Amino acid sequence: MANDTGGLRGLVAILLLVMFIATCGSARDPVKYSLANQNEGSKRKPSNSNPPPKPSPKPNMRSKPKPTLNREPTPSPTPAPPAIKRGSTFSVLDYGAKGDGVTEDTEQWQAFLDAWGAACHHEAPSAMLVPSNREFLVGPISFSGPCEPNIVFQLDGTIIAPTSAKAWGTGRLQWLEFRVLEQVKIQGRGTIEGRGSVWWSNTQYLLSNSLDTKLSGNLPHTRPTALRFYGSSKVTVTGITIQNSQQCHLKFDSCQAVEVSGVTISSPGDSPNTDGIHLQNSVGVTIRNADMACGDDCISIQTGCSNIQIQNVKCGPGHGISIGGLGKGNTQAAVSDVTVQNADLVGTLTGVRIKTWQGGSGYAKGFRFSNIKVSQVMTPIVIDQFYCEQTKCKNQTSAVALSDITYDGVVGTYTVQPVRLACSDSKPCSGIHLSDIQLQGAQQRGKILDPFCWKAFGDIKGPTEPPIHCLQ
Repeated sequence: MANDTGGLRGLVAILLLVMFIATCGSARDPVKYSLANQNEGSKRKPSNSNPPPKPSPKPNMRSKPKPTLNREPTPSPTPAPPAIKRGSTFSVLDYGAKGDGVTEDTEQWQAFLDAWGAACHHEAPSAMLVPSNREFLVGPISFSGPCEPNIVFQLDGTIIAPTSAKAWGTGRLQWLEFRVLEQVKIQGRGTIEGRGSVWWSNTQYLLSNSLDTKLSGNLPHTRPTALRFYGSSKVTVTGITIQNSQQCHLKFDSCQAVEVSGVTISSPGDSPNTDGIHLQNSVGVTIRNADMACGDDCISIQTGCSNIQIQNVKCGPGHGISIGGLGKGNTQAAVSDVTVQNADLVGTLTGVRIKTWQGGSGYAKGFRFSNIKVSQVMTPIVIDQFYCEQTKCKNQTSAVALSDITYDGVVGTYTVQPVRLACSDSKPCSGIHLSDIQLQGAQQRGKILDPFCWKAFGDIKGPTEPPIHCLQ
């Protein structure tokens, strides 16, 4: 029994010695051990139960297999939802418009409305396109909101007004209208052609004009504005041309934050009541780099306007840049903070003018006219509180109060009278400031008049040409 026990112990000792030698041999070649362990580990599937025992520090650095994309995928960004296409342009041609300058039917009108509707309700930014090298004959139309903000009306082609009486019905106040919009932009190098000669009373336009076809039927008495914006904010109009309007070319009514730049307005000097840009009940308007020729005021500013900036504009032919007429029909006026700077006026009826009707009330104040250049202008500086469009108007006591008016740097030539300040007896003009007035009478037939003032109070800085002694 003892011999058996001793033999068993000897056998155990031999086995321990063999294991010790095998272990030492593996330790002498760690690279083989690491590779073997890595290969073996790649064959084994990870267990969801207890984690395996930690290997010795050195083999662990080499034997731990690197993760691969197949084993543990890296999270990817959430894909964008499909179907929504941003920044789409909707051409009127895709909605059935002909663009031949002749077709005038319901489908043509509907194509413009459909293209507008698609752009209006599409996620911003979106645009309605009137493509170049095309002429579209379109009747009276209104592009209404509300729409998604930042909508663009891209005018590259030409929109032509119809001349048939049928297209106008009993009369329209506007031809192309944009209503109740926010952040809308009208841009491009295209043209809005009003073909207004068929509306003008001057017979020379009715008898011969290369642009217009023969008048079909009797047009209504009411003449429309070519392009009107109503009840809109953050409006931009840039680059386009508006010509031969039936009446006013471009009108803003009850709008806020308006910018007009780089536009061209063109009508003959004797086309009746064809104002260039007309503002009423609008606040925060900037007009710059505009070139205007028309048969009435190049820019007309009516009641309800304030914070108006006019810069780097050209006017002529036309009636000049005017505030008013205010107070017509015994109404109350409110106009303030108007600046006109760097304006060139050539061959116009007046330069910069303020006109009010007798019988009106309210106020007009805070006007500054600076760096105004005039050439062959009949009367460059005008305040007329006895304005009357009829042959004779009734004398009335009530008047719009005028105050805080500055003329600085009005230079050039005149043909009739350099300055005319005709203020109300009951509401004299106050706070008129004149400086750097240099006006030379042009060599014209007829009598040149001296400066005229009536109930006008203010001051003059420095010498003027001609001398203005009448200001009180």
